[in-house]
Amino acid sequence: MTGLGSDECGGHYRLLGIGAGPANLSLAALLHGDREQPSLFLDRKPSFSWHDDQLVTGATLQVSIFKDLVSLTDPTNRFSFLSYLHEHGRMYHFLNAQFAEVPRTEFRNYLAWAARSNENVGFGETVQQVDFDGVFRVTTDRRQVTADNIAVGVGTVPWVPEFAVPHLGPDQFHVSQYMSRAKNLAGRRVAVVGGGQSGAEAFLDLISRRGPERPAWVSWVSRRRNYFPIDDSTFTNDFYMPGYSDYFYRLPGTKRAELSSAHLLTSDGISESTLRAIYQELYRIQFIEREENRFGLLPNRSILSVDRTAGGGFELIVRHNDEPDQSQFLPVDAVVWATGFRSAPKDFLASLMDRVETEDGEMRVDEDFAAVWDGPPDRNMFLQNAVRGQRGLPDVNLSLNAWRAQRVTNRLRGRNTPDPAMSFIDWSAKIGRGTQWTL
Repeated sequence: MTGLGSDECGGHYRLLGIGAGPANLSLAALLHGDREQPSLFLDRKPSFSWHDDQLVTGATLQVSIFKDLVSLTDPTNRFSFLSYLHEHGRMYHFLNAQFAEVPRTEFRNYLAWAARSNENVGFGETVQQVDFDGVFRVTTDRRQVTADNIAVGVGTVPWVPEFAVPHLGPDQFHVSQYMSRAKNLAGRRVAVVGGGQSGAEAFLDLISRRGPERPAWVSWVSRRRNYFPIDDSTFTNDFYMPGYSDYFYRLPGTKRAELSSAHLLTSDGISESTLRAIYQELYRIQFIEREENRFGLLPNRSILSVDRTAGGGFELIVRHNDEPDQSQFLPVDAVVWATGFRSAPKDFLASLMDRVETEDGEMRVDEDFAAVWDGPPDRNMFLQNAVRGQRGLPDVNLSLNAWRAQRVTNRLRGRNTPDPAMSFIDWSAKIGRGTQWTL
């Protein structure tokens, strides 16, 4: 266990955080040093990790460095990315490097530093059950603690299609295991399934391998009609501002689902630099090395099934989405499933779930990300990264991490901090810059 003494037992806290990923780390950073709001954050992992097995060479962050744990809410906080650079003596070096996009490994190291530097964050302790009898009683594999409020930030878990689950292992694996599992793909036929950033990075890594490490052939299958870039343009980024998040929250559920689908590429598209690197590598393979049969690009297709063949490989049945009567049979030796993540289960809340309102499979939350339940109004279950249906694409994105954590700390402290300036865009007809005119 790190961050806390292993002999610590019991105790009562104003807030107990379950999980210590970026969302709860942001909350822990904003509460650090506040003696009126004693907090404790626990994570079952033995030490901090953040997509560690996906950190391929060249992988970069898709958001600004200012979208760290605290800067957009409290830029003077000691847990900012700039504080991390300063403490490690690399501020000038980082500036001189002129990164167009921040290396993801560097951001991961920053998050690990923030977790390690905060004595209220501990690892190697699993929360097993949460009960309530006027206070939350949190039972772990080591002890029981009590808290006035809890913040659930257990993140997401890998997802693959049901038909792929029986085949998972050394030859078929989720991209979250890429670095450890993709070492043994030399000379083999490999399919990468998934048209987002993770799939793009895996495909690029495989086609860039040289000599004896090179796969025999790599295909890239995506349900999307093409390999689309992330939309990181100026007005699009207003979708990732607090004002739009509140506007989105007030919309009917059907409208929220429609908007999330329409705007998916504002979050789940591929970085322009990654797409450019892939295209350049394909050019090198086909026109410079003259090896035309080393890759296959298969967008606008769905995987219907996967079966093991008599020869020990696999066969993917692939359907073209515009030509559903045309199925293709893709023989491969290995599959990398870059098929995304789903909210992690929260079995430790089982005893409380019959007291909580739900909406389309999510726990319903109020404006401050607190679960709507029948408990006392001053006893809250805050949810982090678990209400995408109610808060939209930014809920699992780093963009509004600090702002969401500030909403929670405001609720705990019983006061509000100043909101950022309004968007230039009037999202609602009810309130905004344009409400002074009438038709």
